[in-house]
Amino acid sequence: MIGLGLLITGPARHLWPITAEDGVDRGLERLRTSTLTTLSFVGSEMGNTLTVVVVTLAACLALILVPRLPLWRQASFLALAVSLQSLVFLVVTIAVERQRPDVHRLDGSLPTSSYTSGHTGAATALYGGLAVLALTRLRGPWRRVAATVLLLLPLVVGVSRLYRGMHHPTDVLGGLINGGLSLLVVGHALLRDARVTAPAARTGTGRTGRAGRPRRAAVVVNPLAVDEGTREALREVLARHGHREPVFLETTAADPGGGQTARALGDGAELVVVCGGDGTVRTAADRLAGSGVPLAVVPCGTGNLLARNLGLPLAPAEALDAALGGTTRALDLARVEGDGLPATHFAVMSGVGLDAALMEYAQEHDRAKAVLGWPAYVLAAPKALRGPRMRLSIRLDEAEPLRGTARMVLVGNTGALQGGLRLIPDARPDDGLLDLLILDPRGPGGWLRTVGALLPHRGRNGRKGGGQPEFHTFRRAEFTFESPQPREIDGDPVGSGRRLSVEVVPGALTVLVPDLEG
Repeated sequence: MIGLGLLITGPARHLWPITAEDGVDRGLERLRTSTLTTLSFVGSEMGNTLTVVVVTLAACLALILVPRLPLWRQASFLALAVSLQSLVFLVVTIAVERQRPDVHRLDGSLPTSSYTSGHTGAATALYGGLAVLALTRLRGPWRRVAATVLLLLPLVVGVSRLYRGMHHPTDVLGGLINGGLSLLVVGHALLRDARVTAPAARTGTGRTGRAGRPRRAAVVVNPLAVDEGTREALREVLARHGHREPVFLETTAADPGGGQTARALGDGAELVVVCGGDGTVRTAADRLAGSGVPLAVVPCGTGNLLARNLGLPLAPAEALDAALGGTTRALDLARVEGDGLPATHFAVMSGVGLDAALMEYAQEHDRAKAVLGWPAYVLAAPKALRGPRMRLSIRLDEAEPLRGTARMVLVGNTGALQGGLRLIPDARPDDGLLDLLILDPRGPGGWLRTVGALLPHRGRNGRKGGGQPEFHTFRRAEFTFESPQPREIDGDPVGSGRRLSVEVVPGALTVLVPDLEG
């Protein structure tokens, strides 16, 4: 942008069409009428700083507050595109000094350079961004009409600025380029997963069906987490991998995925894709256990811990493409039951005590969880930490029971959390073992020592003493608590109780994972 401006005001200023620009401005000046002047004022105001700020703020708030699931990515796209073009505009006007046209100007002269048109750039980023969102978010015949009208508005602003004598034609062109490139840069960074960008799948027989015929796939989706744009992107990925006309089965509050998965198996599905959080994945995995039907995990939840542990991208379409283009892997599951808790399976982690209390508090504030994501658990920590210690007895396999106190006990089939932190560093989902972490820090100093001990892992098994973390491995464990304690399975609270038994089920779940070596 700076190079183009220096060219226009320097070596090219005596060349056509730059030499014709003054004639365009004077011609528009001669065409002025009271009606056109009024219309140009309205057009110019659509790109005014105050108008752009107010419309951008209102649109972002609507994207966050109106839908059932806040559209944070879309709101960020719009806000960042407008902000980026503003930053570029300011830098360019400082670097390129260009006088405004030598005609009677209908607006007061601004302190910024004539190149580029800030009104046009802001209008292009704002209304062009809204046009992109209209095309990707709206449905029906009116979405193209709305997008077309929105895309015409920057042109209206540009022509209005020319009519009012505020810019040369190349200044307006520069504004259009600035706004358009800002949309392109921010859209590439934030909205790529709305379209399939991975390379096409390799041809062949595939893993889940014979060559030459479509393979039957069922997609279990949480409707609150998966919008229509994401569904369409998933359909395209499935079709490219040979799964045409997939069946989409929506979860409900009463049935978060188990019934839909059972229905898919009953209908002969050769692949089950689960789009949701860890809770939805867990209920589907519980029904898929031992079936041999592969599971493809598409992260659309708050934590997405199984997807992270499998090395999947967190963008839905990219995750599905990576899974379908990868390989199968037999994962262990953990079978868990307790008082008031029917037998079920989990794939990631189950905890009693502090972490379960955090899940309960976060669930009580669903809005904060939906807006903030996993950091909502951090906000719940002060209240959860006020709870008393629990007294417990733990029997691992055939060993003598371990008795004592704890703030939290956590059974892990996998060990990684958000941000790359491995809370249970040696946990592996295919080693035929489960890992146990016992935490019982005392006071601020104890918590600091605990954090220090967890970051650099210092050994897998054994009791550390002095409130330090304890790590154990086992195949079967029995937990008995002196009083009822909160419990969670893969991030979902399952009620308080005084007993819990957990047992590994080796190789129970077939999962599609990325081919990391390829």
